[in-house]
Amino acid sequence: MTSNKYTLFIYITVMAITALLTGCDRHTVYNHFEHTSISGWERNDTLVFVTSPLAAGSYDEQLALRISCQYPFMSVSLVVEQTAQPTHQLIRDTLVCNLIDKEGIIKGHGVSSYQYLFPLKRVRVEDETTLHIAVYHDMKREILPGITDLGIIIKSADDGLRQAAGK
Repeated sequence: MTSNKYTLFIYITVMAITALLTGCDRHTVYNHFEHTSISGWERNDTLVFVTSPLAAGSYDEQLALRISCQYPFMSVSLVVEQTAQPTHQLIRDTLVCNLIDKEGIIKGHGVSSYQYLFPLKRVRVEDETTLHIAVYHDMKREILPGITDLGIIIKSADDGLRQAAGK
């Protein structure tokens, strides 16, 4: 190998190893996004997320939201309904997501598209529980332009508790 090819090989190898070490999060058990219509998210367009069966334990949930510059409001009100199967336990929350502060500063991360993370409740489930999560907006406007994606991220809370306890 020539010196340039060897340097390029080392660089690519180091980048690949770094990506593998930083990209994997063994605590994340669910991470899924749904796209909204390019013409706008309609009030009756419910986004649905279904997890695979979860082991018994506690889980921290987050709602991820991506918006473009076309979103016309400072916040968005979302309704999150979760049903645990097979117990049929229903949890319903209304989440007010503040996107822009009173000074007009965007609170999200990005340049022309902004991403936000909002914590949901910590849930405790029994073994082999599947979560059915439905999300829809609760705004006065029927169609919301500028919301591009909405996601649900679920992480095991028990792993962190076990590690903190030294187990």
